[in-house]
Amino acid sequence: MNILVWHVHGGWMSSFVQGAHRYLLPAKAGEGGRSGYDWPDAAEDTAPESLRDADVDIVVLQRLEELALTAELLGREPGRDIPAVFVEHNTPKGDVPSSVHPLADRSDIPVVHVTHFNDLFWDSGRAPTVVIEHGIVDPGPLYTGELAHLGVVINEPVRRWRVTGTDLIPAFAQVAPVDVFGIAGAELGDRLGLPDRVVHGGDLRPDQLHAALAARRAYLHPIRWTSLGLSLLEAMHLGMPVITLATTEAIRAVPPEAGAISTDVTELVAAARQLLDDPDEARRRGAVAREVALECYGLERFLRRWDEVLEDEVAAFSRRQRQRV
Repeated sequence: MNILVWHVHGGWMSSFVQGAHRYLLPAKAGEGGRSGYDWPDAAEDTAPESLRDADVDIVVLQRLEELALTAELLGREPGRDIPAVFVEHNTPKGDVPSSVHPLADRSDIPVVHVTHFNDLFWDSGRAPTVVIEHGIVDPGPLYTGELAHLGVVINEPVRRWRVTGTDLIPAFAQVAPVDVFGIAGAELGDRLGLPDRVVHGGDLRPDQLHAALAARRAYLHPIRWTSLGLSLLEAMHLGMPVITLATTEAIRAVPPEAGAISTDVTELVAAARQLLDDPDEARRRGAVAREVALECYGLERFLRRWDEVLEDEVAAFSRRQRQRV
């Protein structure tokens, strides 16, 4: 299929474009498109002005503004004139659990939730829903754990604070240095008053990030409210033991044998101390984490489910068009 899709979430897109399709990524003046990612050739930077004449089979939407963008660029309205699905990456905000999804009154655009938690907590109304759990491009079992540090990936940890569990980091910094990677984290150590214990490692390329994380003894996932962090699943693929808040979808993704999972921060801090003191135990739990990640969040399963959903929606759209005639 020829799929129109915008580059919104680099981690998710890195997996999505591994499929057996052609992916048209709007790009203009150096923005959007591949953005320097090492993706297959089938992921093509596409000039927006060329899309009106392009052969597009289906649109994969990820933001509400893409409804209007699609109509503008293709001259066709998603759902009515061309098959479309909407990927919901985010947990609901506001009046949880009574949050109504913005497409709840649309029956012609299925909502693809990336976790069962999202499907459960969003009120999707008339919109058909399906869950396609994450799939990860396997970075390989790179874990060494040679540094008795905790690694964590958080984008904008100062701005997002309680959402990302930034306020919980000092408790773990009492046990070991915490190395934080991601966007806009340079001020974090100073804001926490722990510049020597909480260090920002920068916003690294995926390959650099994987190598840096794999050297840390354990991965810390203190995030309170997110669908399911891809960095957590990547750490598990690396073979890292993971210290995880038992919130949102994490409870489904992380068995205790893969590290530790709890809503009791004291328990998690104690588990972190154990893994830091016992590298062999950390390695054993990391091996479990990798096994689970490969089985439940492998790339093949993810791509197979996407093929099914894309084919089903193209067929459903054709049926709706015949009924309109």
